[in-house]
Amino acid sequence: MNEQFKSRQLAFLLQNILFSLVLFGLHFYLASYLAIDVDFFFPLWQIYLFHFVITTALYTVINFKYSNGKTDIFNTFMVITFLKMTFAILFLLPLLLSDFENKQPDVFNFFIPYFLYLFFEVYSVTRFLQKKS
Repeated sequence: MNEQFKSRQLAFLLQNILFSLVLFGLHFYLASYLAIDVDFFFPLWQIYLFHFVITTALYTVINFKYSNGKTDIFNTFMVITFLKMTFAILFLLPLLLSDFENKQPDVFNFFIPYFLYLFFEVYSVTRFLQKKS
């Protein structure tokens, strides 16, 4: 494999781990103090594991395509982002189809990190693209 691919991938993986741990810690802290009486359908670790895996997969595909000479990756990014949205709906489907009383806290618990991870993905992809320009 290309050495640039490996170095970018490793740097992103370390950043993603750090980002995930900080965000999870902050989210866990806030939820434990602000939502004491709220029962959640999904544990926080499952939500963050989902976001970590999807974000890593998206970046890996784009990094791989870019490393193989395809510099126009906008369409790839958009298709994978659409797939990410589809996986998000599939992830939330058990909650949406359940008889769980209060679904709103779980939806917020999922989509606040979703958009933060999306920002992180866009930032990471544009950063390595700008370095090459």
